[in-house]
Amino acid sequence: MHKIEYRAVIKFLTKEGKTPAEVKQRLDSVYGDSSPSYSTVKEWAKQFRLGRESIDDEPRPGRPSEAITDENIKFVEETVLEDRRLKTKE
Repeated sequence: MHKIEYRAVIKFLTKEGKTPAEVKQRLDSVYGDSSPSYSTVKEWAKQFRLGRESIDDEPRPGRPSEAITDENIKFVEETVLEDRRLKTKE
């Protein structure tokens, strides 16, 4: 399950008036070891109680953490197909 889906469950249960401990207990009973930590549940429940509606991550400043883009994939693919003897460093 993706973190967005966990956040949706946390939001729903928080809107029902459940405490973070009750939310964590429900997540553990359904998802077991793959459920988020109590501190994560507590932080997201707090955000939702304060009026946050979005379950998506907020944009962060700075360079993107991933350099994988469609343009980069196409460039590498074309370069390799032109010369299959290329080394990894090239």
